[in-house]
Amino acid sequence: MLAGLLSASHLMPLERVPAETAANAAEVGFTQVLIYLVDLQGDVMSLLSEEEFGSEPVAVGEETELKVEGTVAGRAFQYGQVLAGADHDEGGGCWWVPLVDGTERLGVLRITTALRDPRAVEDMKLLAALVALIIDSKRRSSDFHARLTRTRPLNVAAEMQWHLMPPPTYADGRVVISAAMEPAYEISGDAYDYATAGHVVHLSLFDAMGHDTAAGLTANLATGTCRNSRRQGAGLVETSERIEEVLVEQYGQSRYITGILADLDARTGSLTWVNRGHHPPVIIRGGRWSTLLNCPPAHPMGTRLDLPVSLCQDQLEPGDRLVLYTDGITEARRAGPEEFGLGRFIDFLIRHHADGLPVPETLRRLIHAVLEHHEGRLQDDATVLLCEWMGPTPHPTFRAAALAGLPVGDLPQTG
Repeated sequence: MLAGLLSASHLMPLERVPAETAANAAEVGFTQVLIYLVDLQGDVMSLLSEEEFGSEPVAVGEETELKVEGTVAGRAFQYGQVLAGADHDEGGGCWWVPLVDGTERLGVLRITTALRDPRAVEDMKLLAALVALIIDSKRRSSDFHARLTRTRPLNVAAEMQWHLMPPPTYADGRVVISAAMEPAYEISGDAYDYATAGHVVHLSLFDAMGHDTAAGLTANLATGTCRNSRRQGAGLVETSERIEEVLVEQYGQSRYITGILADLDARTGSLTWVNRGHHPPVIIRGGRWSTLLNCPPAHPMGTRLDLPVSLCQDQLEPGDRLVLYTDGITEARRAGPEEFGLGRFIDFLIRHHADGLPVPETLRRLIHAVLEHHEGRLQDDATVLLCEWMGPTPHPTFRAAALAGLPVGDLPQTG
């Protein structure tokens, strides 16, 4: 099954993935395989099908859209679990299998088979892993994928931002990183970034002035400069100063951006960071809100106010969660004076962590809570970037997988 699908994948457009997957899955007794991909906001999952391109649809009569909330498919997606469908009995039925690329949740597979044993479950997981890798390799050049995973048009700034930033979830046994952004279809000046180089994990978060395409351009310029500088070996202070130079060269002093730039030593938990006019990071430790990290803030990049830029250092403990956020998270308002607030924000993260939810699912629910608090309409971008350090020794894969929402365990659960 895997060899046939892998061989076919090299010269296969995204639109052919469903048919090739179904054909090769028949080798192990899977009578039907459907692929559902989640939208940008994590609300619905849409059927990947060739029907739009003049071919026969892969699944005649099947649902083309599934809600994440309130469905068995949605629970498989949210919790990273293989679940039996409601129609399953001793004679077989369907299974819902999380579709995960690395640790990024792409959607689910719906697999129909009469088999119910550990080997069949392992085959389901292996198939889902390969399909996710293939979809990831195809989606970067596919307008079809972009249309399928959007429920409405993006503005130009949002189009730039979603292609600028790395995947919203990453895990490697040392750290689990997850990010979320709203308004997904109207992002303007927020951006996040992360990367690894040996034992160093880089994290950065930017918030550009304004709520227009120019804000998106500013964020793109800052992120690109940050990557270019650190890949040439520049430190955090020098990188932030280089961002300022590039912004001033491009815009004079008419555009600016705030930000946090941080490096985490994954061997020791030592965190070094600079604050360029941004909200201080938060550490969640031991299931409680520990503290705001203190560091004298320098001026926003692009203002050229010549304030000193301080390189600050803090020590993380295993299990600490470092949280970076923009003001759209904490300053979201209802009609009236009540903000969502920093306290409510941190309390939400702590409570949902205690519930055992994967980090990406916690952030998905957080963003929905912020939107609900603001009656569905944000006046500013709301972005959160969370990094959990698991300790100086790379943590067992099971723990990292569970935190990131990967499917774990040997047997599927009943839906």
